[in-house]
Amino acid sequence: MKTIMLVAFLVGLAIADEKYTTEHDDFDVDTLATNPEELKKFSGCFLDKNECNEVAEHFKKDLPEVFAQACGKCTDAQKHLLKKFLDAIKEKLPEDYEDFKKKFDPEGKYFGDVEKAINA
Repeated sequence: MKTIMLVAFLVGLAIADEKYTTEHDDFDVDTLATNPEELKKFSGCFLDKNECNEVAEHFKKDLPEVFAQACGKCTDAQKHLLKKFLDAIKEKLPEDYEDFKKKFDPEGKYFGDVEKAINA
């Protein structure tokens, strides 16, 4: 019985510490943020306005969970990437920024928590 409890506890710890894959953590978000055409492509992908490239698709699949869990499974690099992306579209594509918020947080329950997490 103690063995079963120990295994259950260890599995719980492993799940609690789960992070998203780091496959694209080295993505050059600074270049994206300064290139309006590429920024629009990424934003359009996330908003289902256009097709996605491989990197954008990789990030897009996790975005609903990222917002619902306030980036709880994000690595520090992913928090940085999300912050730079959101700052860039807020400044350069304000309509997309508002659409992004509506799509991934339609009830306005999560965005504040995500902003706190990525600004920490």
